Amino acid sequence: MSRPMTNVDVLTRRATRAVLAFVLIAAPMAETAAAQDRPGPAVEFAAGWVGFADDGIVSESLVGGAARWYVLRRISIGPELAYIHGANHSHLALTGDVMWDVLAPPNRTGRFTPFLVAGGGVFQTREHFFNGTYTSSEGAFTAGGGVRALVGERVTLGLEMRVGWEPHIRINGVVGLQLWR
Repeated sequence: MSRPMTNVDVLTRRATRAVLAFVLIAAPMAETAAAQDRPGPAVEFAAGWVGFADDGIVSESLVGGAARWYVLRRISIGPELAYIHGANHSHLALTGDVMWDVLAPPNRTGRFTPFLVAGGGVFQTREHFFNGTYTSSEGAFTAGGGVRALVGERVTLGLEMRVGWEPHIRINGVVGLQLWR
């Protein structure tokens, strides 16, 4: 006999299907890199929405930043810091991320690059009560994907969606700057 599905189960199932659909759509578009040169490091700034699973979906805002260094032509690694604001509380997530550019990063404007990302680290919650502040920390992970486009010589704009623990869905825009080529 199976247990009834909770909001977390529904949220996780929907997010998993969305990521799987993205991978199935993006994978056939993959192309071999024309050159083996690695792109230069990049910094990214993100802003968006986070929906936490509770008795329903709890909506909160997100701002954050990340740095990426390419270790291979289409694989980059780096830290990410995200601040999430809610009523009477806040969250801070610090993760180490690995990103795979499904297509080789563009060298001309207007070209889109789908990507997949996964990361792990720490998730801190700070709750504000009448008698003081309570802080807790736990392990965290995020996984998902998105798409970005080169809109200037070194500037990218993108959109991404992730799922993670604490159970949540995250949808945000990204502005990136490639530091050098």
